[in-house]
Order: sequence, then structure tokens, then C-alpha cells
Amino acid sequence: MAHPADLTPGTIRTISSREVYRNPWLSLREDVVERPDGTRGIYSVVDRPDYAVVIAAEHGGFHLVEQYRYPVGGRYWEFPQGCFPQGRTGTAEELGRAELAEETGLSATSWTPLGTLYGWHGASGQAFTVFLATGLRAGTPRREHEEQDMRHRWVSRAEFERMIRTGAIRDDSTVAAYLLLQLHERAAG
Repeated sequence: MAHPADLTPGTIRTISSREVYRNPWLSLREDVVERPDGTRGIYSVVDRPDYAVVIAAEHGGFHLVEQYRYPVGGRYWEFPQGCFPQGRTGTAEELGRAELAEETGLSATSWTPLGTLYGWHGASGQAFTVFLATGLRAGTPRREHEEQDMRHRWVSRAEFERMIRTGAIRDDSTVAAYLLLQLHERAAG
């Protein structure tokens, strides 16, 4: 057992790790950990690939997508977002471009990274990078089979904020992305 003085404050050391479950979208592992005071415990960790969130902005508003979210049993609006399918990799911007085109058919001439956040850092290391996409051009969506019920529409900024207040938007990544956009706009003057 490590002596507490040997560990950086706040550091938890992994003693062992075992995969409990895996499918094409995620894996679940259970880690035995040692805390700085020497006590042991268990951490369950969901491993998923990082994803991109795209704020496709034009004419004072945003392009949103809506789909049925099975775990919460409802349809909700959100910014286009997603991760690479199993076996594909690339940069966060390449992923953002692919997701925007896939879900909305849109392409953009300007891509501004706004920041990278963790969506569920208490149980997963999965991060998401937020992009502001402007200079939009329409095209045909190329949705995955799982997205066959997806809808796409443009909303004004005022409507977007109303949708957050009324619960039509409940996606934490979308709300966090909007805050990053507001900080970006404030910094730009």
C-alpha cells in the first residue's frame, strides 16, 4: 500500500482494472483504486470516443437537430454532434465537419474551435470539442441508420433560449456549447 505522502494530493491510484462490458459504442470497466489516505474503493468507468458539437450559426440563429433519445424516453433538440464510428479516426474538426454534413447536410467555410469540455467526468473521460461553423451551404443529410427519425431546423437565438427554458433542449453539451459561444462573443467585443 502506498503511503499517503507518496501520492500527489487528490491523486487516486489504479490498483487493477477489468473490462466488464463492451459493444461497438462503448466499454465499461471496473477499477480497484487506492485513495491518497490508503483506503481502497471501486470506480466504474465508461469509455467512449471523444465527440464534436457544432454550432452552425447564421442569420442570428442556429441549426438544430431533434431525435428520440431512448435512455430518457423523449425527443429533444440539440446542436449537431457525434463521434467517429468504430474504426474511424481523425481530428476534432474533421469529426465536426462530418457530423454537421451527416445530420443536417450543411457544410461550412469557417470553423472556430470554442473549447473542449468533459461531459460526464465523474464516470467517463469522454470529452467534446465545440466548434462555431459559419459560412454555411445547404446539402443533403447522410444520416446513420440510428438517426432515421432525426429532424433538422433553424431557430432564432431568442427561440433557442426559450427552448432551453421550456425543456425542449435538455442536452448538457448543447447548453455548455452555447455558454462557450457567449464567452467567445464577449471576448471578441
